[in-house]
Amino acid sequence: MILETERLYLRELCPTDFSALCKILQDKDVMYAYEHAFSDAEVTAWLRNQLRRYRENGFGLWAVILKENAELIGQCGLTLQPVLQENVLEIGYLFQKAYWHKGYATEAAAGCKKYAFETLHAEEVYSIIRENNYPSQRVAERNGMTAKGRLIKHYYGMDMPHILYSVSRKGVAENEA
Repeated sequence: MILETERLYLRELCPTDFSALCKILQDKDVMYAYEHAFSDAEVTAWLRNQLRRYRENGFGLWAVILKENAELIGQCGLTLQPVLQENVLEIGYLFQKAYWHKGYATEAAAGCKKYAFETLHAEEVYSIIRENNYPSQRVAERNGMTAKGRLIKHYYGMDMPHILYSVSRKGVAENEA
């Protein structure tokens, strides 16, 4: 287990999580910000990428497990993302549609922010969110983040406008004082 919140725990993904990941990554409603649901090959590549991130960085997107029934309901974690010629630490999240609007993304993202500041000693964390992904923007805002700028990501041959949200360790400390 990487971290625990009131209703969830987060752990590294493993190859046996493939079917659970398919429930997330192959749902066109969940994947609307990516403009397509993933194929089996894309889910396999996604999972391999997370396993690589764990080896290389010590973190990545983790499995979000609901304590009450031990079901994998989503992914949330920390990844390094390129922004203006540097890599930033991003909190990302994707959840099964059945678990939307229950506060799980906010709870998991807050746990990841705490992990980034307390365990990784990060000075700032980000969330990079599609301009039209209003629910994820609200999660970032509930996680204490504010919009700092905009950028275009190129994905599947498309230009996708994104909003760059962030919160600093100093900002969190000031808000708690």
